[in-house]
Amino acid sequence: MSSRRKFMGSAAALPFAASAAKTTKLKTPDYFRDLGVRPFINAAGTYTMLTASLMSQETMDAIEYASKHFVHLTKLQDAVGARIAQLLSAESAMVSSGAAGAMTVGTAGCITGKDQKAILQLPDLTGLKNEVLVQKSHRYGYDHAVRAVGVKMVEIETEEDFHRAAGPRTAMALFFNDNNKKGQIDDKGWVKLGKQHNVPTFNDASADCLPVERLSMYNKMGFDLVTFSGGKALCGPQSAGILMGRKDLIEAARLNTSPYSDTVARGLKVNKEEMLGMLVALEQYLKRDHAAEAREWDRRVDLITKAAKKFPSVTSAIDVPEIANHTPHLKLRWDQSKIKLSPLDVKKQMLEGEPSIEVTPSTNKEELVMTVWMLKPGEAELVARRLSEIFKAAV
Repeated sequence: MSSRRKFMGSAAALPFAASAAKTTKLKTPDYFRDLGVRPFINAAGTYTMLTASLMSQETMDAIEYASKHFVHLTKLQDAVGARIAQLLSAESAMVSSGAAGAMTVGTAGCITGKDQKAILQLPDLTGLKNEVLVQKSHRYGYDHAVRAVGVKMVEIETEEDFHRAAGPRTAMALFFNDNNKKGQIDDKGWVKLGKQHNVPTFNDASADCLPVERLSMYNKMGFDLVTFSGGKALCGPQSAGILMGRKDLIEAARLNTSPYSDTVARGLKVNKEEMLGMLVALEQYLKRDHAAEAREWDRRVDLITKAAKKFPSVTSAIDVPEIANHTPHLKLRWDQSKIKLSPLDVKKQMLEGEPSIEVTPSTNKEELVMTVWMLKPGEAELVARRLSEIFKAAV
Protein backbone atom coordinates (compact mmCIF):
# COMPACT_ATOMS: atom_id res chain seq x y z
CA MET A 1 0.00 0.00 0.00
CA SER A 2 1.29 3.46 -0.90
CA SER A 3 2.22 5.68 2.00
CA ARG A 4 0.63 9.09 2.55
CA ARG A 5 4.04 10.71 1.88
CA LYS A 6 4.28 8.99 -1.51
CA PHE A 7 0.73 10.05 -2.37
CA MET A 8 1.39 13.68 -1.52
CA GLY A 9 4.57 13.61 -3.57
CA SER A 10 2.74 12.39 -6.66
CA ALA A 11 -0.20 14.70 -6.05
CA ALA A 12 2.06 17.73 -6.31
CA ALA A 13 2.26 17.07 -10.03
CA LEU A 14 -1.50 17.40 -10.47
CA PRO A 15 -2.98 20.61 -11.96
CA PHE A 16 -4.90 21.59 -8.81
CA ALA A 17 -1.80 21.24 -6.70
CA ALA A 18 0.20 23.49 -9.01
CA SER A 19 -2.47 26.19 -8.89
CA ALA A 20 -2.70 26.00 -5.12
CA ALA A 21 1.02 26.13 -4.46
CA LYS A 22 2.86 29.39 -4.07
CA THR A 23 4.95 29.86 -7.20
CA THR A 24 7.88 32.03 -8.10
CA LYS A 25 7.92 33.46 -11.61
CA LEU A 26 10.92 32.11 -13.45
CA LYS A 27 12.84 33.83 -16.20
CA THR A 28 11.59 32.77 -19.63
CA PRO A 29 14.10 30.40 -21.22
CA ASP A 30 15.74 31.49 -24.46
CA TYR A 31 14.03 28.75 -26.42
CA PHE A 32 15.29 29.72 -29.87
CA ARG A 33 18.89 29.95 -28.72
CA ASP A 34 18.58 26.59 -26.99
CA LEU A 35 17.31 25.12 -30.26
CA GLY A 36 20.06 26.75 -32.28
CA VAL A 37 17.61 28.99 -34.15
CA ARG A 38 18.63 32.63 -34.56
CA PRO A 39 15.92 35.34 -34.53
CA PHE A 40 16.29 38.34 -36.83
CA ILE A 41 15.08 41.90 -37.29
CA ASN A 42 12.32 41.83 -39.89
CA ALA A 43 12.97 44.43 -42.60
CA ALA A 44 11.39 42.08 -45.11
CA GLY A 45 7.64 41.97 -44.51
CA THR A 46 4.88 39.52 -43.66
CA TYR A 47 6.22 36.49 -45.52
CA THR A 48 5.01 33.16 -44.17
CA MET A 49 8.48 31.65 -44.47
CA LEU A 50 9.75 34.49 -42.25
CA THR A 51 6.94 33.92 -39.71
CA ALA A 52 4.94 36.93 -40.91
CA SER A 53 3.97 39.35 -38.11
CA LEU A 54 4.14 39.58 -34.32
CA MET A 55 1.09 39.45 -32.07
CA SER A 56 0.27 42.22 -29.61
CA GLN A 57 0.20 41.70 -25.87
CA GLU A 58 -3.60 42.00 -25.94
CA THR A 59 -3.78 39.15 -28.45
CA MET A 60 -1.39 37.04 -26.41
CA ASP A 61 -3.45 37.73 -23.29
CA ALA A 62 -6.55 36.49 -25.11
CA ILE A 63 -4.73 33.33 -26.21
CA GLU A 64 -3.52 32.68 -22.67
CA TYR A 65 -7.03 33.28 -21.30
CA ALA A 66 -8.53 30.80 -23.75
CA SER A 67 -5.88 28.22 -22.90
CA LYS A 68 -7.14 28.06 -19.31
CA HIS A 69 -10.82 27.32 -20.03
CA PHE A 70 -12.90 24.62 -21.65
CA VAL A 71 -15.76 25.70 -23.92
CA HIS A 72 -18.00 24.12 -26.54
CA LEU A 73 -16.08 24.79 -29.72
CA THR A 74 -19.07 25.24 -32.02
CA LYS A 75 -20.62 27.76 -29.62
CA LEU A 76 -17.35 29.70 -29.59
CA GLN A 77 -17.24 29.55 -33.40
CA ASP A 78 -20.78 30.96 -33.48
CA ALA A 79 -19.96 33.83 -31.13
CA VAL A 80 -16.59 34.77 -32.62
CA GLY A 81 -17.94 34.55 -36.17
CA ALA A 82 -20.90 36.77 -35.28
CA ARG A 83 -18.60 39.38 -33.72
CA ILE A 84 -16.24 39.39 -36.72
CA ALA A 85 -19.17 39.67 -39.13
CA GLN A 86 -20.48 42.66 -37.19
CA LEU A 87 -17.07 44.35 -37.18
CA LEU A 88 -16.56 43.84 -40.91
CA SER A 89 -20.10 44.48 -42.18
CA ALA A 90 -20.43 40.90 -43.40
CA GLU A 91 -23.46 38.64 -43.36
CA SER A 92 -21.47 35.90 -41.63
CA ALA A 93 -17.87 34.96 -40.79
CA MET A 94 -15.61 32.30 -39.34
CA VAL A 95 -12.00 31.92 -38.24
CA SER A 96 -10.17 29.60 -40.62
CA SER A 97 -6.77 27.93 -40.62
CA GLY A 98 -5.19 30.78 -42.54
CA ALA A 99 -6.38 32.18 -45.86
CA ALA A 100 -5.41 28.94 -47.62
CA GLY A 101 -7.59 26.98 -45.21
CA ALA A 102 -10.41 29.42 -45.91
CA MET A 103 -10.08 28.70 -49.62
CA THR A 104 -10.36 24.96 -49.06
CA VAL A 105 -13.37 25.02 -46.74
CA GLY A 106 -15.03 27.80 -48.74
CA THR A 107 -14.76 25.80 -51.95
CA ALA A 108 -16.05 22.70 -50.20
CA GLY A 109 -19.02 24.68 -48.91
CA CYS A 110 -19.85 25.94 -52.39
CA ILE A 111 -19.94 22.34 -53.65
CA THR A 112 -21.83 20.61 -50.86
CA GLY A 113 -23.98 23.21 -49.22
CA LYS A 114 -25.28 21.61 -46.03
CA ASP A 115 -25.95 18.25 -47.69
CA GLN A 116 -24.41 15.72 -45.30
CA LYS A 117 -24.19 13.03 -47.97
CA ALA A 118 -22.18 15.35 -50.24
CA ILE A 119 -19.95 16.42 -47.32
CA LEU A 120 -19.08 12.78 -46.62
CA GLN A 121 -18.46 12.15 -50.32
CA LEU A 122 -15.72 14.77 -50.84
CA PRO A 123 -13.21 14.74 -52.49
CA ASP A 124 -15.14 12.37 -54.77
CA LEU A 125 -17.14 14.79 -56.91
CA THR A 126 -19.21 12.23 -58.79
CA GLY A 127 -22.60 13.80 -59.40
CA LEU A 128 -21.56 17.05 -57.72
CA LYS A 129 -20.48 20.40 -59.09
CA ASN A 130 -16.82 20.04 -59.89
CA GLU A 131 -15.59 23.14 -61.75
CA VAL A 132 -14.19 26.47 -60.56
CA LEU A 133 -13.90 29.35 -63.00
CA VAL A 134 -10.75 31.47 -62.84
CA GLN A 135 -9.12 34.01 -65.11
CA LYS A 136 -5.99 32.67 -66.77
CA SER A 137 -4.06 35.63 -65.35
CA HIS A 138 -5.31 34.76 -61.86
CA ARG A 139 -3.72 31.31 -61.67
CA TYR A 140 -1.17 31.42 -58.86
CA GLY A 141 0.73 29.44 -56.27
CA TYR A 142 -2.17 29.26 -53.82
CA ASP A 143 -5.00 27.89 -55.93
CA HIS A 144 -3.84 24.43 -54.83
CA ALA A 145 -5.93 25.13 -51.73
CA VAL A 146 -8.99 25.19 -54.00
CA ARG A 147 -7.90 22.21 -56.09
CA ALA A 148 -7.42 20.17 -52.90
CA VAL A 149 -11.17 19.61 -52.84
CA GLY A 150 -10.91 17.81 -56.19
CA VAL A 151 -12.27 20.48 -58.52
CA LYS A 152 -11.16 21.23 -62.05
CA MET A 153 -9.96 24.80 -62.68
CA VAL A 154 -11.57 26.18 -65.84
CA GLU A 155 -9.49 29.05 -67.22
CA ILE A 156 -11.20 31.95 -68.94
CA GLU A 157 -10.08 35.39 -70.14
CA THR A 158 -13.10 37.41 -71.26
CA GLU A 159 -16.67 38.02 -70.17
CA GLU A 160 -17.80 35.97 -73.17
CA ASP A 161 -15.65 33.10 -71.89
CA PHE A 162 -17.38 33.33 -68.51
CA HIS A 163 -20.82 33.19 -70.12
CA ARG A 164 -19.83 30.11 -72.15
CA ALA A 165 -18.09 28.29 -69.28
CA ALA A 166 -20.63 28.86 -66.49
CA GLY A 167 -23.06 25.99 -66.20
CA PRO A 168 -24.59 23.31 -63.99
CA ARG A 169 -21.16 21.92 -63.04
CA THR A 170 -19.78 25.31 -61.93
CA ALA A 171 -19.31 25.39 -58.16
CA MET A 172 -17.54 28.72 -57.73
CA ALA A 173 -15.68 31.56 -59.47
CA LEU A 174 -12.28 32.34 -57.89
CA PHE A 175 -10.80 35.86 -57.99
CA PHE A 176 -7.20 36.65 -56.96
CA ASN A 177 -7.43 40.19 -55.64
CA ASP A 178 -3.79 41.15 -56.15
CA ASN A 179 -4.20 40.52 -59.88
CA ASN A 180 -7.24 42.77 -60.18
CA LYS A 181 -5.60 44.92 -62.85
CA LYS A 182 -4.00 42.00 -64.72
CA GLY A 183 -7.08 40.24 -65.99
CA GLN A 184 -9.66 41.44 -68.49
CA ILE A 185 -12.41 41.21 -65.85
CA ASP A 186 -12.03 43.40 -62.75
CA ASP A 187 -13.50 42.77 -59.30
CA LYS A 188 -16.82 44.50 -59.94
CA GLY A 189 -17.21 42.74 -63.27
CA TRP A 190 -16.47 39.38 -61.65
CA VAL A 191 -19.19 39.92 -59.05
CA LYS A 192 -21.66 40.95 -61.75
CA LEU A 193 -20.97 37.86 -63.84
CA GLY A 194 -21.26 35.58 -60.82
CA LYS A 195 -24.67 36.97 -59.94
CA GLN A 196 -25.87 36.71 -63.53
CA HIS A 197 -25.11 32.97 -63.52
CA ASN A 198 -25.90 32.32 -59.83
CA VAL A 199 -22.29 31.23 -59.28
CA PRO A 200 -20.70 32.09 -55.89
CA THR A 201 -17.72 34.42 -56.23
CA PHE A 202 -14.71 34.01 -53.94
CA ASN A 203 -12.15 36.81 -53.49
CA ASP A 204 -8.74 35.80 -52.14
CA ALA A 205 -7.66 39.11 -50.59
CA SER A 206 -5.31 37.47 -48.11
CA ALA A 207 -2.62 40.19 -48.03
CA ASP A 208 -4.89 43.11 -48.87
CA CYS A 209 -6.27 44.59 -45.65
CA LEU A 210 -4.34 47.85 -46.09
CA PRO A 211 -5.85 50.40 -46.05
CA VAL A 212 -8.27 49.34 -43.34
CA GLU A 213 -11.35 50.12 -45.46
CA ARG A 214 -10.60 47.10 -47.62
CA LEU A 215 -11.59 44.75 -44.81
CA SER A 216 -15.26 45.45 -45.56
CA MET A 217 -15.01 46.78 -49.14
CA TYR A 218 -15.20 43.44 -50.94
CA ASN A 219 -18.20 42.27 -48.91
CA LYS A 220 -19.99 45.49 -49.81
CA MET A 221 -18.96 45.02 -53.45
CA GLY A 222 -20.95 41.79 -53.49
CA PHE A 223 -18.44 38.94 -53.34
CA ASP A 224 -20.08 35.87 -51.83
CA LEU A 225 -16.92 34.84 -49.97
CA VAL A 226 -13.82 36.85 -48.99
CA THR A 227 -10.72 35.76 -47.12
CA PHE A 228 -7.95 37.65 -45.34
CA SER A 229 -4.84 36.22 -43.75
CA GLY A 230 -4.84 36.54 -39.99
CA GLY A 231 -1.10 36.60 -39.45
CA LYS A 232 -0.04 39.38 -41.79
CA ALA A 233 -1.09 43.02 -41.29
CA LEU A 234 -3.79 42.01 -38.80
CA CYS A 235 -1.05 40.64 -36.50
CA GLY A 236 -3.14 37.72 -35.36
CA PRO A 237 -2.10 34.07 -35.10
CA GLN A 238 -0.23 33.21 -38.29
CA SER A 239 -2.08 29.91 -38.55
CA ALA A 240 -5.45 31.71 -38.54
CA GLY A 241 -7.45 33.60 -41.13
CA ILE A 242 -10.88 35.10 -41.69
CA LEU A 243 -13.50 33.78 -44.10
CA MET A 244 -16.63 35.88 -44.46
CA GLY A 245 -19.61 36.25 -46.73
CA ARG A 246 -22.98 34.66 -47.35
CA LYS A 247 -24.43 33.01 -44.26
CA ASP A 248 -25.40 29.78 -46.05
CA LEU A 249 -21.90 29.39 -47.52
CA ILE A 250 -20.16 30.04 -44.19
CA GLU A 251 -22.42 27.49 -42.51
CA ALA A 252 -21.57 24.98 -45.26
CA ALA A 253 -17.85 25.75 -44.99
CA ARG A 254 -17.93 25.06 -41.25
CA LEU A 255 -19.63 21.71 -41.79
CA ASN A 256 -16.74 20.66 -44.03
CA THR A 257 -14.06 21.05 -41.36
CA SER A 258 -13.21 20.50 -37.71
CA PRO A 259 -14.68 19.69 -35.24
CA TYR A 260 -16.64 17.42 -37.59
CA SER A 261 -14.54 14.31 -37.96
CA ASP A 262 -15.44 12.79 -41.33
CA THR A 263 -14.83 15.85 -43.50
CA VAL A 264 -12.38 16.76 -46.24
CA ALA A 265 -10.89 19.59 -44.17
CA ARG A 266 -10.89 17.94 -40.73
CA GLY A 267 -7.13 18.51 -40.55
CA LEU A 268 -7.56 22.27 -41.00
CA LYS A 269 -8.72 22.66 -37.41
CA VAL A 270 -8.72 25.95 -35.53
CA ASN A 271 -8.44 25.83 -31.75
CA LYS A 272 -10.13 28.06 -29.20
CA GLU A 273 -6.93 30.03 -28.64
CA GLU A 274 -6.64 30.93 -32.33
CA MET A 275 -10.31 31.87 -32.56
CA LEU A 276 -10.20 34.25 -29.64
CA GLY A 277 -6.75 35.54 -30.56
CA MET A 278 -7.89 36.28 -34.11
CA LEU A 279 -10.92 38.19 -32.87
CA VAL A 280 -8.88 40.31 -30.45
CA ALA A 281 -6.21 40.97 -33.09
CA LEU A 282 -8.92 42.20 -35.46
CA GLU A 283 -10.41 44.44 -32.78
CA GLN A 284 -6.97 45.87 -32.05
CA TYR A 285 -6.31 46.44 -35.75
CA LEU A 286 -9.55 48.36 -36.21
CA LYS A 287 -8.70 50.58 -33.21
CA ARG A 288 -5.22 51.54 -34.44
CA ASP A 289 -4.35 55.07 -35.48
CA HIS A 290 -3.56 54.08 -39.05
CA ALA A 291 -2.56 57.61 -40.07
CA ALA A 292 0.00 57.81 -37.25
CA GLU A 293 1.25 54.35 -38.17
CA ALA A 294 1.78 55.44 -41.78
CA ARG A 295 3.71 58.52 -40.61
CA GLU A 296 5.97 56.28 -38.53
CA TRP A 297 6.63 54.06 -41.55
CA ASP A 298 7.61 57.14 -43.55
CA ARG A 299 9.96 58.24 -40.76
CA ARG A 300 11.66 54.87 -40.71
CA VAL A 301 12.07 54.80 -44.49
CA ASP A 302 13.53 58.31 -44.42
CA LEU A 303 15.96 57.36 -41.64
CA ILE A 304 17.32 54.34 -43.53
CA THR A 305 17.40 56.24 -46.83
CA LYS A 306 19.45 59.08 -45.38
CA ALA A 307 21.95 56.64 -43.87
CA ALA A 308 22.37 54.82 -47.19
CA LYS A 309 22.65 57.94 -49.36
CA LYS A 310 25.66 59.20 -47.44
CA PHE A 311 27.63 56.77 -49.59
CA PRO A 312 28.66 57.36 -53.21
CA SER A 313 26.21 56.59 -56.03
CA VAL A 314 23.38 55.29 -53.81
CA THR A 315 19.94 56.13 -55.15
CA SER A 316 16.57 55.30 -53.64
CA ALA A 317 12.98 54.78 -54.70
CA ILE A 318 9.87 54.11 -52.67
CA ASP A 319 7.28 51.74 -54.06
CA VAL A 320 3.87 51.25 -52.45
CA PRO A 321 2.12 48.29 -54.10
CA GLU A 322 -1.40 49.22 -55.12
CA ILE A 323 -3.07 46.15 -53.63
CA ALA A 324 -1.18 43.47 -51.72
CA ASN A 325 1.11 44.62 -48.89
CA HIS A 326 0.12 48.25 -49.46
CA THR A 327 3.03 49.68 -47.47
CA PRO A 328 6.28 51.49 -48.40
CA HIS A 329 8.96 49.30 -49.99
CA LEU A 330 12.38 51.01 -49.98
CA LYS A 331 14.51 50.13 -53.01
CA LEU A 332 18.21 51.01 -52.97
CA ARG A 333 20.60 50.91 -55.94
CA TRP A 334 24.26 51.87 -56.30
CA ASP A 335 27.21 51.76 -58.66
CA GLN A 336 28.83 48.46 -57.75
CA SER A 337 32.22 49.73 -58.90
CA LYS A 338 32.05 52.35 -56.12
CA ILE A 339 30.43 50.21 -53.43
CA LYS A 340 32.00 46.87 -54.17
CA LEU A 341 29.09 44.68 -53.19
CA SER A 342 25.97 43.50 -54.96
CA PRO A 343 22.57 43.83 -53.26
CA LEU A 344 22.63 40.06 -52.73
CA ASP A 345 26.01 40.43 -50.98
CA VAL A 346 24.54 43.09 -48.71
CA LYS A 347 21.49 40.92 -48.01
CA LYS A 348 23.78 38.06 -46.99
CA GLN A 349 25.94 40.24 -44.74
CA MET A 350 22.89 41.78 -43.05
CA LEU A 351 21.46 38.36 -42.29
CA GLU A 352 24.74 36.90 -41.04
CA GLY A 353 25.86 39.97 -39.07
CA GLU A 354 24.97 41.31 -35.65
CA PRO A 355 22.14 41.98 -35.27
CA SER A 356 20.75 39.62 -37.89
CA ILE A 357 18.51 41.50 -40.31
CA GLU A 358 16.32 39.99 -43.03
CA VAL A 359 15.35 42.03 -46.11
CA THR A 360 12.73 41.14 -48.69
CA PRO A 361 13.16 38.05 -50.85
CA SER A 362 12.61 40.29 -53.90
CA THR A 363 16.15 41.67 -53.46
CA ASN A 364 18.11 40.86 -56.62
CA LYS A 365 21.39 41.67 -58.39
CA GLU A 366 20.28 45.24 -59.07
CA GLU A 367 18.49 46.50 -55.96
CA LEU A 368 18.17 45.96 -52.24
CA VAL A 369 14.53 45.95 -51.09
CA MET A 370 13.29 46.52 -47.55
CA THR A 371 10.04 47.25 -45.77
CA VAL A 372 9.70 48.81 -42.34
CA TRP A 373 6.20 47.93 -41.13
CA MET A 374 7.26 44.83 -39.20
CA LEU A 375 10.12 46.57 -37.39
CA LYS A 376 9.84 47.01 -33.62
CA PRO A 377 10.47 50.44 -32.07
CA GLY A 378 14.16 51.31 -32.35
CA GLU A 379 14.94 48.70 -35.00
CA ALA A 380 14.94 51.13 -37.93
CA GLU A 381 17.95 52.77 -36.30
CA LEU A 382 19.67 49.38 -36.08
CA VAL A 383 18.97 48.67 -39.75
CA ALA A 384 20.37 52.07 -40.75
CA ARG A 385 23.48 51.56 -38.64
CA ARG A 386 24.16 48.08 -39.96
CA LEU A 387 23.66 49.16 -43.56
CA SER A 388 26.12 52.02 -43.02
CA GLU A 389 28.70 49.63 -41.57
CA ILE A 390 28.44 47.33 -44.56
CA PHE A 391 28.64 50.14 -47.11
CA LYS A 392 31.57 51.79 -45.30
CA ALA A 393 33.60 48.57 -45.41
CA ALA A 394 32.90 48.16 -49.14
CA VAL A 395 33.76 51.66 -50.36
